[in-house]
Amino acid sequence: MGATGHMGYNELSYLFIFLPLTVLLYSISPKKFRKYVLTAVSWVYFWLCSKYLIVYLLGDTVFIYLMGLWIGKVGDSIPENYEVLIRKAEKSGEKSPEISALKRKKAFHKTLMLVSIIILFGILLYLKYTGFFMSIANRFIVKGGGVPLVAPTLLVPIGLSFYTLEAVGYILEVYWKRIPAEHDFFGIALLIGFFPQTMEGPIARYGDTVRQFTGEQKLFERNGQDMAYAVMRIFWGMFKKIVIADRLNTVVANLFDKAELPHGVMIIVAAVCYTVQLYMEFSGMMDVVIGSARLVGIKLPENFRQPFFSQTASEFWRRWHITLGAWLKDYVFYPVAASRFSKNLGKKVRKKSGRHAAKLATSALALTPVWLFNGLWHGPQMNYIFYGIYYLVLLLLEQVIDPARDAFYAKTGINRKGRGPTLFRILRTWVIIFTGELFFRANGLNSGVHMFLNLFHGFGISRLWDGSLLNLGINESDWLAVVLGTVVVFIYDLLTERGFSIRDWMSKRKTPVRWACYYALIFAVIIFGAYGTGYQAVDLIYAGF
Repeated sequence: MGATGHMGYNELSYLFIFLPLTVLLYSISPKKFRKYVLTAVSWVYFWLCSKYLIVYLLGDTVFIYLMGLWIGKVGDSIPENYEVLIRKAEKSGEKSPEISALKRKKAFHKTLMLVSIIILFGILLYLKYTGFFMSIANRFIVKGGGVPLVAPTLLVPIGLSFYTLEAVGYILEVYWKRIPAEHDFFGIALLIGFFPQTMEGPIARYGDTVRQFTGEQKLFERNGQDMAYAVMRIFWGMFKKIVIADRLNTVVANLFDKAELPHGVMIIVAAVCYTVQLYMEFSGMMDVVIGSARLVGIKLPENFRQPFFSQTASEFWRRWHITLGAWLKDYVFYPVAASRFSKNLGKKVRKKSGRHAAKLATSALALTPVWLFNGLWHGPQMNYIFYGIYYLVLLLLEQVIDPARDAFYAKTGINRKGRGPTLFRILRTWVIIFTGELFFRANGLNSGVHMFLNLFHGFGISRLWDGSLLNLGINESDWLAVVLGTVVVFIYDLLTERGFSIRDWMSKRKTPVRWACYYALIFAVIIFGAYGTGYQAVDLIYAGF
C-alpha cells in the first residue's frame, strides 16, 4: 500500500503555499543556517506526505551517515597499494602478521559495505515486494496442497525506491574511495531527503548535491533573472502536466482499464497516448522539481534529454530517466562487466568465436541484471519485469546486427547520417518505445499480451475520424488542446535538440518581451489546464514506483 498523506508537486498547496514559504524562509536565513532550514523543510514535507513513515527516512539517514563514516575510516587505513603488497607477499610466500592483518581489514571493509547494501535493499524489498514474492510462493504452495501465505499489509513511504538508490550509490562511492565519507550529517540528510526529489527523483549523486548543501561548492547563483527562469520552468512543467498529461489520463484509463479491451487501431491510440502522457507528466514534474531546487540555490541533474529524437533503443535510455540509467550503468553494469568471471568469459568466447561474439557474451552477462533490476525497480508486477526483458533483448539485438548494418551502409554507399535514414531510425525507435509502454501500462502481463495481439484484429483505421475518439472521455476542444500542446512541446524539444537555447534567447530579449513570454506561459496553464468541474486531480505516475 502507498503512504498516507498527499502533497504532490502539481498540487496548489505545494506550488502556492509550501514552496513560496520555503523560498522565503531560505532567503531570510543566514547562509550558514540554510542547510538546517532545508533539512527541516524537507522533513516537514516528508511528514506531510507520509506522516509517521518518516521514521524510515530518519532511520536510513542515521544508518547511512554512520556506516559511511565507518566504511570511510576503515578504508582510509588500507593503503592505496594494497593489491601490490598482497601480490608481492603471495609471490614471495611471505606470511607476515602485517599482511594477514591487512587481509582481515580488507575483508572487514567489504563486509561493512555488503551489510549496508543488504540492509538498505532489504528494507525496500520487505516494504515494497513482500506481497509480490509471497504471491509467487503461493502458486507452488497451493499446487503442493499447502495453505497459502497471507501477505501483511504494509505502508510504503514516498520516495523509498529513489532514496534507496541514492544511499546505496553513496555507500559504494565511499567504499571505492571515489569520495570521502561525509562528516556533515545534514549533507547526508539532504542527499536522500531533499524535498523536491522526494517523490520522483532525479536520483542524485553525492557530487551532484551534497557539496552544494554543505557550502563547499556553489553551482547556481540566485539572481533575479535566474529566479524568474526557475519559476518559468515550474510553469513549463505544469503546462505539460495539466494541459496535456491530465487530459490524456482520461483517455488512457478508458482504453486500458475497461473490462473489454480495445482492438485494432485503438491499441495504437492507447500506446501512443500513454507514452505521451508519461513523458509529459514525468518530464514536466522534473521541470517543477529542478525549478523548485533552483529557487533555493541548488542545481539538480537533468533527467531527460529529448528522448523522442533517439535513433536506437539504447540511445533512448541514455536520454530517458537519465539518472536511473546512469545509476544502473555505474553500480550494476560496470561492476559485472569488470568482474573476473566476465573477463574470463570474454577470453574463452573470443578464442572460440571471435571478438564480436565475445563482446556480445559479456554484454549479455552485464546487461541482464541491469534490465531485470530496471524492470523490478518500477514495481512488483510481471509486466514491469517483462518490460525490462523486452529492452534487454532489443539492446542485445542491436549488437548482433551491428556488423550487418555497417556492411549494408558500406556496400550501398547510403549516407547513414542523411535525413532519410535518420528519420527512418527515429520512427523505428518510436515503434519500439510505444510497444514497450503498451506492456508497461497494461494491467498485468496477460492484459498486455492480449492488447498486443488485439492489434492485429479488426484494425479499423476509420475509427480515427469517425467519432470513436470522442467516446474516450474527452471532447473536441480537449483533443485540440492535447494536440496543440504536444506540438508546442515538440517544437521546444526540436529547438533544444538543434542547440538552440530558449533560456539564452530569453535572456537577450528586452524586459517587456521577456515578461510577455512569461505571462503567455502562465495564462496558457491557467486557461488551458485540465481542472475544475468534471476533472479530478491526477496522482503523479512515477511517485508510485
